[in-house]
Amino acid sequence: MAMSPEYGAFISKFVLKPPASSPSLPLAGLTFAVKDIFDIEGHVTGFGNPDWARTHAPASSTAPAVLNVLKAGATCVGKTVMDEMAYSINGENKHYGTPRNPCAPDRVPGGSSSGSAVAVGAMLADFSLGSDTGGSVRVPASYCGILGFRPSHNAISTVGVIPMAQAFDTVGWFAREPSILKQVGRVLLELPDADPNRPSQIIIPRDCFQLLDIPSERLTQAFVRSVEKLFGGDIIKHTVLGDYVRDNVPALSSFLCQINEDQVDNIPSLAALSSAMRLLQRYEFKNNHKDWVSAVKPDLGPGISERVREALQTTEENIDICQSVKKELHSALTSLLGDFGILAIPTVPGPPPKLQTDASSLEVFRAKAFSLLSIAGVSGFCQVSIPMGLHDNLPISISLLAKHGADGFLLDLVETLYESLKEQAAVAEKSV
Repeated sequence: MAMSPEYGAFISKFVLKPPASSPSLPLAGLTFAVKDIFDIEGHVTGFGNPDWARTHAPASSTAPAVLNVLKAGATCVGKTVMDEMAYSINGENKHYGTPRNPCAPDRVPGGSSSGSAVAVGAMLADFSLGSDTGGSVRVPASYCGILGFRPSHNAISTVGVIPMAQAFDTVGWFAREPSILKQVGRVLLELPDADPNRPSQIIIPRDCFQLLDIPSERLTQAFVRSVEKLFGGDIIKHTVLGDYVRDNVPALSSFLCQINEDQVDNIPSLAALSSAMRLLQRYEFKNNHKDWVSAVKPDLGPGISERVREALQTTEENIDICQSVKKELHSALTSLLGDFGILAIPTVPGPPPKLQTDASSLEVFRAKAFSLLSIAGVSGFCQVSIPMGLHDNLPISISLLAKHGADGFLLDLVETLYESLKEQAAVAEKSV
């Protein structure tokens, strides 16, 4: 499989045309790329690793998510590079090369859907499909300065997508324009036509914005101005999310006792949430892939090999508590947001890290990132990452979350807010 020179986004290029062409189809004329975790009939699904590709036969059928966008009129232009076994949020791959971040070439593109994000950010495709378990669409969307959508858990079929950890696995997608993001979402989620709903409240948790490596006002001021302009300031509420989660998710106490409460840049209850998420992720990864890893002993890159080894040693201890945490957080956040409430948080703690940053330097950033990413991950809520321009010439973003099943509402809201956010972000960029 030859690597494309175009930003290193593609692992293989080919053209799959829609079964029928009509200008009236919702995605007619659009091109898309697919993460190498999705089955496409006749192609080997490589899962980011040459040993996986070598030991698996070509797919006998195409994943329903891919079929649906093809049937809606889009043309597939190839498969994209991903982090090995979907087990990283960096986007670096020692075997196939690291796709080049189109916004910041000396920075990581974000993973594990790295090539899918780069293909869209570099304008090599109109949209792309990725998967998001722990943050694998939201993180590269933020790092590459594009839109990325993680749908409600189980809202889109993951048949024909190699499982990473089923408790969290979702099919997500990237686009540069909110109209395309929404059109793709309508196809994948099979949404009926409906009038947009006005948000009932927009909650800004101060503690989450304190995790940022950049001044929090750079995001919050532009966001608040846009909301005030479009909906009025009365729907904006401020809260401390960590306290709310601690008080309303009692099963977290088992994980809270392992958290260092004095650690700087730490929200103990969200750090505990992240611990629960990562434990269940390791356990399910082991159940999915232990036999293959043990038999093949694949060559895995730095960081990935350690994570896989740790996953293979995971026991059943506390797994039932992780399931309780999921149920309780889902219930607590549903009560907090209601039908048309929105939670606004940073997608990640700041701009993308430099390429080949050593693991120990990255650890604090990763820990803060997973505290933020675990909110939607564990609750199963839908989340969209929206670019907010550049800070020190590096891409930054904000994320909006809505309750499980409110994907159509969230897609409508992105379309409504996007231009205003872009304007306000540009003003904030100039005033820094």
